[in-house]
Amino acid sequence: MKQDHWPMAKEGIPFLIPSALITIFLGAMGWELLMALGILFTLFIAFFFRNPKRRIPNLQNIILSPADGKIIHLGECEEDRFLKQKALKVSIFMSPFNVHINRSPASGKVLERSYHPGRFLMANAEKSSLLNEQNAFILETEDRLKILLIQIAGFVARRIVCYAKPGDTLRRGEIFGLIRFGSRIDLYLPVEVKPIIRIGQRVKGGESIIGYRT
Repeated sequence: MKQDHWPMAKEGIPFLIPSALITIFLGAMGWELLMALGILFTLFIAFFFRNPKRRIPNLQNIILSPADGKIIHLGECEEDRFLKQKALKVSIFMSPFNVHINRSPASGKVLERSYHPGRFLMANAEKSSLLNEQNAFILETEDRLKILLIQIAGFVARRIVCYAKPGDTLRRGEIFGLIRFGSRIDLYLPVEVKPIIRIGQRVKGGESIIGYRT
């Protein structure tokens, strides 16, 4: 799995190293208060970009959560932008304190990927699904079910990272990207999927089960 053995996402390294070096310099100069602030900031960076190990369930016909956060939307809808069919929509809001790494909800092949620039509204607002900057891709499972994932930037998040490219094969629970500083993921599933989550529930990416394929 991409980066799965690393304790933090590689995107955090350009922030972590300069912060640590500046903190060391401040300590060498004897500026203890500034050094303490530097230590706190360095720890915050390490915390924000952390990549905790996940126990990926080894069960058949399950759909996993692609992100850490809280379920803020659950229901059927007409997905007419990409899938162009009825789907079960699950929205997960990631606060700045959640793990920001995103994982594949199922094993499959990436069919297409699309980036759309946009606004930076609060990610827990429903209209952010259409108006905010976002990156979308379709994942097709071995049994030809199509899953749509949309990474959505939020009010604070200004950087979407997606490693998955058309033609790539992802394993269930594999890391495919991240979104910095809090955001949202919209997951569109086949209507045959039976959800076992509820609105307000907190989930973990690559570990919590969203539902079962029937």
